[in-house]
Amino acid sequence: MIGTLFNRAIQARHASLLMLLAVCFTLGGAWFIQLVLGIQPCPLCLQQRLPYYASLPLLVNLILQLRHEKPYVARTSALWVIILLAIAIAGGMGAYHAGVEWGLWKGPSDCTGDFKPAGLDQLMAQLNTVKVIRCDAVAMRIFGLSLAAWNALIAASLVVFGAMSLRQWRQEQADQGSSSLSQ
Repeated sequence: MIGTLFNRAIQARHASLLMLLAVCFTLGGAWFIQLVLGIQPCPLCLQQRLPYYASLPLLVNLILQLRHEKPYVARTSALWVIILLAIAIAGGMGAYHAGVEWGLWKGPSDCTGDFKPAGLDQLMAQLNTVKVIRCDAVAMRIFGLSLAAWNALIAASLVVFGAMSLRQWRQEQADQGSSSLSQ
């Protein structure tokens, strides 16, 4: 039963819709945490959202292309690969951010490290204008993982699922092409 459910979910139309829903839920969760729970995102958190935003219209376009009876395989495949790259970039950014949180490497100087103003005037100007949310401090953990780590896991799962779906779809297209030639 689970195998049948997975095979049905991995079909191109279902997979692209599931990926769109996952991206919407991921962004919706980030906005919920920010607006409802009041946990402000750091600069790295905000940057991690950008590839997801970029993938939204691409996923809608993919869904529309897959509705055609005979979609252009090369164009659809290229679109799918671009979506997977965007989501992989979001996951890579999440992994980088999680590494900063765990102290594995230094993060950007604008949201991590020591604050060393050059003088009193600079200190006063920055105190009046900037509220820095630190990138190396975990704002929230869910089941022991930071939101950045969850982003990396979600993105990695989406990339693997999407790549498997793309592979199956391309195989189906090749099989349909060879069967139409033999008729």
